[in-house]
Amino acid sequence: MRHTSEVRDPRLAPRGRMKLEWAEAHMPLLNKIKERFERERPFSGLRVGISIHLEAKTACLARAFQAGGAEVALTGSNPLSTQDDVAAALAEAGIAVFAKHGVSMEEYERHLNLVLDSRPDLIIDDGGDLVRLLHTSRQELRPLGGCEETTTGVQRLRALERAGKLRFPMFAVNDAKMKRLFDNRYGTGQSVWDGIIRTTNLSVAGKTVVVAGYGWCGKGIALRARGLGANVIVTEVDPIPALEAAMEGFRVMPMREAAKVGEIFITATGCIDVIDEESLKLVKDGAILANAGHFDVEISLPALARLAISRREVRPNVEEFELADGRRLYLLAQGRLVNLAAADGHPVEIMDLSFALQALTAEYLSQHHEGLAPRLYPVPEEVDRLVAEMALEAMGLEIDSLSEAQRRYIESWE
Repeated sequence: MRHTSEVRDPRLAPRGRMKLEWAEAHMPLLNKIKERFERERPFSGLRVGISIHLEAKTACLARAFQAGGAEVALTGSNPLSTQDDVAAALAEAGIAVFAKHGVSMEEYERHLNLVLDSRPDLIIDDGGDLVRLLHTSRQELRPLGGCEETTTGVQRLRALERAGKLRFPMFAVNDAKMKRLFDNRYGTGQSVWDGIIRTTNLSVAGKTVVVAGYGWCGKGIALRARGLGANVIVTEVDPIPALEAAMEGFRVMPMREAAKVGEIFITATGCIDVIDEESLKLVKDGAILANAGHFDVEISLPALARLAISRREVRPNVEEFELADGRRLYLLAQGRLVNLAAADGHPVEIMDLSFALQALTAEYLSQHHEGLAPRLYPVPEEVDRLVAEMALEAMGLEIDSLSEAQRRYIESWE
């Protein structure tokens, strides 16, 4: 069932086209893939349903699928990350778009269902909301398979697989080396600080920054915080990354201790109540609270609301919560992904890597789906390596290759 697009204002399309042109000018990998897709049309006769943060880089990915012959339906994966001008430009280009910035959760859910109404053969998901619906209220649909963009979505897929309930093959694009080592570390590291600095206009140098979670995203956030001159504390529940953080020179302590000294808090764990009510009672006056995880559950928003005697927006995307004891805490972007809700997301060149992986993995899935069981798969090694090789070529870099004698030596057990 095909619906016309639902966007905020079609008249915003010219501004959105300018954003797409800028992104495309800095995405050499995806451009090269798109040119091949235009020639070979690997998605002819297929429908692709996409739920990813709807901004210019995502629009370039959608256009690549369209160039490959796919019928594309697209929505955002967060109510605050959609850019209305980009949505309008995509709708103008013939892609079915169902997304508006700042919609309610009910409207957000309706837009997800409108994408599924197109009966997609392939799913490109970010956070697992399309997959969730396909395993609950939309079980009449069974796509050929799909790709998952982010850590939270992969965690949900693993839970489905463990329960024996995953209904179709999915690829963990997030776990590919060319995704987590670059997008999660360098992309999140830069874009989170883009969002915080744009939103607050405050210095980072000299402040005590608390990073909750030291996965690849947390590593990037902590690395960039140190580069900006912050004193960095890491909180963790896993002893291995905690030890790694300590050996990288960061202070490591429980959140209850970090809450007493932190001035900027950033959560990046994928879990709920990382900064809970007891921690909020300890946080210093003037502290800034930001989230870099997919969902707005890492900072306990219900607890913050209960503790507050008043709240007001003091700057765009900055909400002040005044507590009974006079302390003021500042929540950024409603506790949603600060890098997308309060900035433009990851740098264009980083998303060029991630979306090259998405496009090539989706192509692999379209060609091999008949031999794939309903389980979670890693991105094929040859796809991961191809993206790395393309990136080096685009940067004008060359590397060594093994001689035949070296290859025999490396591969021998003797």
